[in-house]
Amino acid sequence: MTDDLLARHRAVLPSWVTTYYGDEAIELVSGSGRRVTDSAGRTYLDFFGGVLTTMLGYDIAEVREAVEKQLATGIVHSSTLYLIRQQVELAEKIARLSGIPDARVFFANSGTEANEAALLFATNHRRTNQILAIRNSYHGRSFGAMAITGHRSWSASGLSPLQVSWLHSGDRLRGRMAGLSDAEHIDAAVEDLREVLATTTAGDVAALIAEPIQGVGGFVHAPDGLLGALKKELDNHGILLIADEVQTGWGRTGDHFWGYQAHDVQPDLITFAKGIGNGFALAGVVGRADLVNAVPATSFSTFGGNPISTAAGNAVLDYVLEHDLQHHAKHVGAILLDGLRSAAGEAGIVGEVRGRGLMLAVEFVRPGTTEPDPAATLRVFDECRRGGLLVGKGGLYGNVIRMGPPLTLTDDEARQGLAILVDAIRTVDAEAL
Repeated sequence: MTDDLLARHRAVLPSWVTTYYGDEAIELVSGSGRRVTDSAGRTYLDFFGGVLTTMLGYDIAEVREAVEKQLATGIVHSSTLYLIRQQVELAEKIARLSGIPDARVFFANSGTEANEAALLFATNHRRTNQILAIRNSYHGRSFGAMAITGHRSWSASGLSPLQVSWLHSGDRLRGRMAGLSDAEHIDAAVEDLREVLATTTAGDVAALIAEPIQGVGGFVHAPDGLLGALKKELDNHGILLIADEVQTGWGRTGDHFWGYQAHDVQPDLITFAKGIGNGFALAGVVGRADLVNAVPATSFSTFGGNPISTAAGNAVLDYVLEHDLQHHAKHVGAILLDGLRSAAGEAGIVGEVRGRGLMLAVEFVRPGTTEPDPAATLRVFDECRRGGLLVGKGGLYGNVIRMGPPLTLTDDEARQGLAILVDAIRTVDAEAL
């Protein structure tokens, strides 16, 4: 049946809507906790969670009950032309957690929409369409979001409504910042910002948008404190900072609730999505009132912040806070990160093991070089599936295995997944000898 479904998928959906595992694509038909089962009856431990979206895991009672309670009212949708209690309550929580005084929250349906909204707020407030973005970044698939995506394989159009100037990424393996100490890296990045402002911008710039840890880019992240150092220079020019927390928010990094908090900085706008809905479409922007209110016409999102999604969002956020999942992510993430570095870090095909909390990556290279090896990556990826583990791929060169397990991952599940991944790496590494 999977083969039939794959053929039907290819016959009716765009060619660029691809699936993992090629001709062996799988259909997930059920899930519980951190495990999913496919249509052939095979069960997997899920270390990717729908691209870091199923943040609590599958079939979580508290989320299911909150959604069922809202469904029982008969009100699935009303639009924001009417008051939505679930939306207001969730906005109050997010505003409080953002750290932004007198914050306002606008709800949308996806990270793409959230970033589009943040760009709207920033460019309206600053009266300019100039944006600073980071190389190797990903911010979404819409017209504006693609313009600020510094990742060629995800840039589907060279046309743009924005004038974008690019800053260097936090890549430690290659490029201008390779081999630098943290302090040297920060100094070089600030100097790069000054040079870009002096040479490739024309007058006022609206904002810098940055992921604290680059998601699609392969979980690349610059030294702690970098965004804070950049913000000091931005402030000299009145330029805003937008933190794209679509993948790093809600405690996933372990050390902090928001990724930006590793950088001694307070963003002007924060975008969020993915995990807050635990599978329900929910996203948004939280920011200073004067910025979010900088929309000169009536505007709203038809489905953004609807009663069902915000009922789920309230349950998810309450669960994260009540179960202290931020610190749990730090604890379980350390099992995986330390285990990977100890058991697989010396493999010839491993260029780097990196990550924070439950946001982890392994970058694969040709032995003895920093040359990306997407073929070895694909082999490890497939071996993980054969072993019963679902992981993700990414990176600028397609040579990074990405892992973003649910924040409820247990110690035993972490060790089980670690063993499968290490075996996969060792198998492929032996082939490279």
